Amino acid sequence: MQLQDLLPLIAGVYAFLSPIWTTTTDRATMTMVALGIITALAAIAELVRPDVIPLEGLMALLGVAFFVSPWVMGFTGTSPMAWTAWIIGAVTFIVGAADIQLTRMHHRDTMATSH
Repeated sequence: MQLQDLLPLIAGVYAFLSPIWTTTTDRATMTMVALGIITALAAIAELVRPDVIPLEGLMALLGVAFFVSPWVMGFTGTSPMAWTAWIIGAVTFIVGAADIQLTRMHHRDTMATSH
């Protein structure tokens, strides 16, 4: 288990719980709770069975969903929750994109040694 495996889990749990201490609206709360739960569950699945369930692309996609959610769901005016979504989105996207690159490099190395 490495830090990049734990970051999406921490980000998902933080997003899920953030309406407790962050100024929010109903739409922002529903969005952050839903995306937080999905992110945390995907991270847990990746931690438990990384060889069976490759979810790197899903993490990057969830990062994008978090990042655009203030505009799509209309809570950019709720600055604390919008910033929470943008930061969690950036972190989740970066971790997911980095994980995709690591997986590609690993597959490339595996293919090179098998030939």
